[in-house]
This record gives sequence, C-alpha cells and structure tokens, in this order.
Amino acid sequence: MKALVVYDSVFGNTEQVAREIGKALEAGGNVQTPRVTEVDMDQLSGLELLVVGSPTRGFRPTEGITQFLKRLPEGRLNGVKVAAFDTRIDMEDIKSPILRFLVKKGGYAAPSIAKRLQRAGGRPVAPPEGFAVTGTEGPLKQGELERAAEWAGRFGGIQ
Repeated sequence: MKALVVYDSVFGNTEQVAREIGKALEAGGNVQTPRVTEVDMDQLSGLELLVVGSPTRGFRPTEGITQFLKRLPEGRLNGVKVAAFDTRIDMEDIKSPILRFLVKKGGYAAPSIAKRLQRAGGRPVAPPEGFAVTGTEGPLKQGELERAAEWAGRFGGIQ
C-alpha cells in the first residue's frame, strides 16, 4: 500500500503523532510522512491512503494544511482512502466557561480537514480523530502516541 501521512506542527506534538501513525502503517507497505511544506503534489500519484493532520489553531487547521487542502481539486482523490486527525486540548481540560463555549461553537481542525479530503473525492476510512495535549504547547497527554498507533492500525490494513 502506498500511503502518505501529511502533517503540520507548531510545537512538535502533531509531528510526533504523525510519525507514530506512519510507523503503524509501515507494515502495510510504502509510507512517507512529510511535513506539509515538503509535499510535492506528484507524491499523490498512485496513492492508496492519505492521512492529514494539524494542530488546532483558532478552531481550524494551520495555514499550511489549509493551503495544501485547497490545492486538491475536486476528484483528485477519487478512490483514495483518507483519514484526518488533529492535536487539541480536550474539552474537559478547558477551565474557562467562555473558552469551552467558543470551542463548542468553533470546533477542532480534524473535522474540517476530513470535509476537504472528501470534497476532493477521498473515501473516509475512519472518523476524524483528536489527540490531546496538556496545554497550548503540549506535551501530548500520556498514552496518546499509543492511541495514535491503534487508530492507524484500525484502517491501515483496509483494502
């Protein structure tokens, strides 16, 4: 299986998750895990699985991920399995009622990534997933890397 795990990272947490997902998928074939700034659109040729991840910044993906997704024309991912993830602060860890309200209204990055991937023709193989950090700069919560590997393992072998 030819797979690509594209990510952007601000404090390194999303990169850790992306690399763990990439490692989990390696048993199934050829996997590359480039930062979004290193992706060449030619890497999408012959792709069977595309996983895209971003930290949640202002309730959405980073500008780099947003621009990458905008470069995917409708139909570009026809037949390609897709999955989306983000890193985020869990709702129960947000102490401010105002901020909790804003997050409920604004949401997280992964659902909007998933919608863009589907708009380009991608076939979702998992619901959008969030991996928790302990604060704005992290680190990741205990067990999140293991959870990322398990998440990827659930769809990595899908034919």
